[in-house]
Amino acid sequence: AQQGRIREKSYGKQKIYFADQEQLPTATDAELRGLDGQITELSAKVQALQQSCRLMEAELKELNSSMTTPEMAREIEELRKDCASYREKLERIKSASNHVTPEEKEKVCSEQKLFCKEWRRRKRMVT
Repeated sequence: AQQGRIREKSYGKQKIYFADQEQLPTATDAELRGLDGQITELSAKVQALQQSCRLMEAELKELNSSMTTPEMAREIEELRKDCASYREKLERIKSASNHVTPEEKEKVCSEQKLFCKEWRRRKRMVT
């Protein structure tokens, strides 16, 4: 500060030191326009890179959430086993000889309705 390279400002008990900008060369209007052009070019590049980065991050997130090839193969194998067991179960059901006929089903349903009706009637008597 005593040599004049940096400046000192006092705010109460605090002191702030900063570079003396009067010693720096002044820029011409052409240089300032050139620097502004560089700033806009670099800002456009930054935006393009940020957009590209967002796209890549989204793709990475999607890939991380999907299954890997070994996991997919394991899942397919499990599904094939389940499918085979269900087919076997279906064949056993189709080949079974102890099916309920529609007449027997109707008889059981009508008896069930009759018993429910009687139960409701008796329940009303008690309460």
